Amino acid sequence: MYPIIRKEVLNPTVVKMDILAPAVAKKALPGQFIILRVDEGGERIPLTVAGYDRAAGTVTIIFQVVGATTECLRHKEAGESIQDFVGPLGTPTRIEGLRKVAIVGGGVGCAIAYPVAKALHEQGAVVHSIIGFRSRDLVILEQEFAACSDQLLRMSDDGSWGERGLVTDALRALLERGEQYDQVIAIGPLVMMKFVCALTKEFGVKTVVSMNPIMVDGTGMCGGCRLTVGGKTKFACVDGPDFDGHEVDFDEAIQRAAMYRDFERHAYEKTCNLFKQAEG
Repeated sequence: MYPIIRKEVLNPTVVKMDILAPAVAKKALPGQFIILRVDEGGERIPLTVAGYDRAAGTVTIIFQVVGATTECLRHKEAGESIQDFVGPLGTPTRIEGLRKVAIVGGGVGCAIAYPVAKALHEQGAVVHSIIGFRSRDLVILEQEFAACSDQLLRMSDDGSWGERGLVTDALRALLERGEQYDQVIAIGPLVMMKFVCALTKEFGVKTVVSMNPIMVDGTGMCGGCRLTVGGKTKFACVDGPDFDGHEVDFDEAIQRAAMYRDFERHAYEKTCNLFKQAEG
């Protein structure tokens, strides 16, 4: 069992937790993920490592409530425990030698982008961060990004926070004014990453994306996380989750992700009803 040390609700659908997992905290690096089970009968879900404290032995996870398991997890409180917490898994984000990078985060993807931005800042790189949300009430990690970014651009769909527009609008403005980046790192919804990559391809800027599709075992054996990258089949859990964004078949990835949407929604609603009945 893995104790929940701290819990913080970041917005109406996003929760941050620090989990006591010394063995994972000892080796975790930005870009890697863990697989957890809330209880013995629960499903396995992957969550990216959002931070770690090696001295305290804790690993930070930030998750959006979208399905049955994340609904169960958000009802856990500090002092309680979760069943399994396995990791770190996946290949860490490669940041060695990068001197100037644009980090593009969309929505809850900012939780994955933040530790990468922080690591780049700590190694002395110039970091330009662009973070986007639908509206002000969904914003997370603004202060954290500000602390590790040489320039922080804030975008919202409705204009209630930062500038009105998309993250691609801000990135295009930077590229058109002549900013030269060793690499762009984009993390967020598949559609967002697709259009970021289309933009950076236009300007000839290398772009890395973090792919987090459906995963089951996290070792490459089940094949659930397969992607087409450069015309070849790759597995996000062992070959990634980071890939060359200009080689990812985003249309295929988007189509596969949509296959599970109805099932996930049904499971979420069923779980919500169970909690409502228990609370009532």
